[in-house]
Amino acid sequence: MQYICLIYSAENAGPKPGTPEFGTMLQAYQKFTQDVQDKGLFVAGDALQPVSTATTVTTENGKVEITDGPFAETKETLGGYYILDCKSLDEAIEQAAKIPTAEHGRIEVRPVMVFDD
Repeated sequence: MQYICLIYSAENAGPKPGTPEFGTMLQAYQKFTQDVQDKGLFVAGDALQPVSTATTVTTENGKVEITDGPFAETKETLGGYYILDCKSLDEAIEQAAKIPTAEHGRIEVRPVMVFDD
């Protein structure tokens, strides 16, 4: 079953770019990605641009409305994701706990609803 691991943190949380700690975190992400690839669990994953680049789209009565920024005002924002193909929720949680941002943010694990063609 596929699970999405949504990576949330406050934009100012965790190591800052340009610091040795940031480099260490990036290496940890590379290691995690390689590990889930080696185990055959990796389906997809990417980091997202900062929340300041977000655009929210809604439609009301057939009219498209566009708002700069995320839908919800929140301290923690979605920074990236992994989609993993795991045998169980327990395995997905075990892998999610290894995502480096779990140390200063949160990882939401949710089953993916896959529709057959």
